[in-house]
Amino acid sequence: MFKDRIDAGKRLSRILEKYKNTANAVVFAIPRGGVVVARVVCDYLNLPMDIVVARKIGAPFNEELAIGAVVPGGRVLLNEDAVAILRVSEDYIEKQRLRKIEEIRRRLEMYRGSDAYANLEGKTAIIVDDGIATGYTVKAAVEFVRGLNAGRIIVAAPVIAPDTLRELQDLVDEVVYIYSEEPFYAVGQFYSDFREVQDDEVLVMLKNKRKGE
Repeated sequence: MFKDRIDAGKRLSRILEKYKNTANAVVFAIPRGGVVVARVVCDYLNLPMDIVVARKIGAPFNEELAIGAVVPGGRVLLNEDAVAILRVSEDYIEKQRLRKIEEIRRRLEMYRGSDAYANLEGKTAIIVDDGIATGYTVKAAVEFVRGLNAGRIIVAAPVIAPDTLRELQDLVDEVVYIYSEEPFYAVGQFYSDFREVQDDEVLVMLKNKRKGE
């Protein structure tokens, strides 16, 4: 059990010790909760931080049930099985995609001031979140940084659902975590304090921590 995201970040940092002061590594945080964890990781490892904004697509009539995610540029990663079982229409998916693109654009402008990313050729991308349940947001983030030509991709989170952990291990070069155990109900069950992170908090944590600064 973690006290809060800062505690989780400290514990995750120790596992990532081998990347401390690595010249070609960049940490990519997934807002908003992931930024808190990533800030601690970056401070400990002395690595630059950027963000990747991926937005979940929820099922019709149940926004909390993820059926996919959208990344900058508008690419969609779908759970095809869930889409088929729930009979989700192409029209619904397209409307959600356009809506999420606008949300992503707004957040990138707020957090980064730009939606332009540098080429990551030869670099190691460490994607950090505060926890991973279904994994569609982080999987979309993985595909995004892969599209930036990252040399190696690492996913790091304090807690990962067991089924999702196995999927991620097949998808990236390395997965770093502290807890992955059953029964798994939600990421919040592993935190004493899992309050929602606000945009102004994210902006403070991103200050002087964007890649290249």
